[in-house]
Amino acid sequence: MKLAVVGGGWAGMAAAVAATQRGHTVSVFEATHTLGGRARMLQASLPDGQSVMLDNGQHILIGAYTETLRLMRCVGVNPDAVLLRRPLALPFADGSGLQTPNWAAHWPAPLDALAAIATAHGWNWRERWSLIRASLGWRMAGFTCLPSLSVAQLCQGLAPRVLHELIAPLCVSALNTPMEQACAQVFLRVLHDALFGIRGGSHLLLPQTDLTALFPDPAARWLMQHGAHVHMNQRVEQLNWQAGQWLVNTQPFERVILATSASNTAKTLMECAGASPKEIAKRMQTWADTANALRFESIATVYAWGEQARLPHPMLALHSTRDAPAQFVFDRGQFGGPQGLLAFVVSASTGSREALEAAVLQQARDQLANLALPTLQNVQTVVEKRATFACTPGLVRPEQPIAPGLWAAGDYLAGPYPATLEGAVRSGWGAGSVQP
Repeated sequence: MKLAVVGGGWAGMAAAVAATQRGHTVSVFEATHTLGGRARMLQASLPDGQSVMLDNGQHILIGAYTETLRLMRCVGVNPDAVLLRRPLALPFADGSGLQTPNWAAHWPAPLDALAAIATAHGWNWRERWSLIRASLGWRMAGFTCLPSLSVAQLCQGLAPRVLHELIAPLCVSALNTPMEQACAQVFLRVLHDALFGIRGGSHLLLPQTDLTALFPDPAARWLMQHGAHVHMNQRVEQLNWQAGQWLVNTQPFERVILATSASNTAKTLMECAGASPKEIAKRMQTWADTANALRFESIATVYAWGEQARLPHPMLALHSTRDAPAQFVFDRGQFGGPQGLLAFVVSASTGSREALEAAVLQQARDQLANLALPTLQNVQTVVEKRATFACTPGLVRPEQPIAPGLWAAGDYLAGPYPATLEGAVRSGWGAGSVQP
């Protein structure tokens, strides 16, 4: 069939690859000049004038992202060449925190994770045991819980240090929702796949190239080599149902996959509904109402540079408070970026850009003081105001099918995952794989 994908983010490109593999004639429409959506490349300059490729947010992958890694291989990308693989390690600047010992790095799951917990620096045995006991309890329960539970309620039996140094930052980074409001069931799914799933599922995979080059651009080349069309800088202004097919900017298609944000997809549907048959218009309205009910959280990445600045590890955990908002800092110089470039990530961020920058740089001075870093200068602060949906208990998310021949793809759709690259890829692959 003739199929259109609207949106060239990770979900859209996954959908296009899946549909092309199934023999469909595919056209991708991307409104901007850069593929990747909310995980894309940005151009910037360091304070010394050196040009640098940044991302619109510091993303990492984990070994449990099986579909993302499979799809990268499918379009000709070798994950081992573009991702720096590290065993699970979330150390603080003083050396405390969770780190998988070298001798356990290649143990099967969950033994590697249990070894990391048992040897966590700075934790006493009571704190370690509280996490091991809870983890084994979650496993015995099949990693399921009441849908109404928050992560804070799920983990209320953990030692306070474990709760605040591990669970809270892990939850807000994975679900982009504070643990007091975050869905425990989704959090358990993430823990299951990362810590109790496949061998190496807990490994951290740090991109050694920009996010557009990591998958979207290679996917576009693969698509064009296989007869698909990728239209850049082509915004879809019109979507209409006519005589059993969909018109995308007047071009007829038998199926359309809307791989844009929840709000943009809902807006497109409402603009289209007025001229659609009654039953199709009703489905569009229902879908749009569900999408418009979602709440969203912001993610900020503060890029800072100090000549010859270097962290003891590619990434460090930070003690996060209202006045010290970043949860993690990444040393981009250790995985493909210029020496001295650091990325501070603030999940579920609030406040103005200026206040955020000032707070993060002060946090760096306070919490990284023992590393004797040079003075850090702000390079650029990227704030995605609607980065992810708020992953709350009992949340109803839109389904992929919208109307006959019309589907949605995106990390916000119904599924077991929070808003992650893996969630986006799985959603896109599912939409592109549907048979006529």
